[in-house]
Amino acid sequence: MVDWQEIDTVLFDMDGTVLDLHFDNYFWEELVPQRYGQLHGLSAEHAIALLKDRYASVHGTLDWYCLDFWAQALALDILDLKKEVRHKIAIRPNAIALLKALRHSGKHIILVTNAHPDSLALKMEHTGIAEHFDHRISSHTLQLAKENSGFWQALREKHHYDPQRSLLIDDSLPVLRRAKAEGLGHLRAIRQPDSQRQALVATDDFIQIDNFSEILTGLRNSHEQR
Repeated sequence: MVDWQEIDTVLFDMDGTVLDLHFDNYFWEELVPQRYGQLHGLSAEHAIALLKDRYASVHGTLDWYCLDFWAQALALDILDLKKEVRHKIAIRPNAIALLKALRHSGKHIILVTNAHPDSLALKMEHTGIAEHFDHRISSHTLQLAKENSGFWQALREKHHYDPQRSLLIDDSLPVLRRAKAEGLGHLRAIRQPDSQRQALVATDDFIQIDNFSEILTGLRNSHEQR
């Protein structure tokens, strides 16, 4: 349960939280290796192995999330490839209902993503969910990834929120740990970010959410009691 009386601001991650992570996993683990292999005459297995090493070398840094970085590194038009398979972008169950209920209850709603601004814009255009957020922030504008030291402080300086009265919902444990270290008072993890893969291993670090309906009922009851 979430004590909604203690929360003024709700911070949402995008991929794996509001949106199904299947699109991104398919894109980076299947489509990009396929096109990279075709470009360089590599077998699928060889291309996948090479890209796994490239991905690992920058994982957790802003470059890992940067379309410009990968377009240059792989000689592929990454944004055009994303547009090609945009039909796979999907909203997680009950996300819209939760966002509408949060708006109705007067909460401040912020989307905070590591996605490149071009990817953020594409997904907002495709899903039409931009209107549900007061702010939509790419970590690239702060020049830090969300799991990097100082990100949440830098975010507060640009978009004021009281960390002790804020709830962050995210599918990344490193991001949640960094947010906790920088003072966010309420944290929830998404248990199954990709609808077509097994749920994440349970962790004692953070309460996990299977479906937004779990916290939606409590929010509606809290609003009715006010």
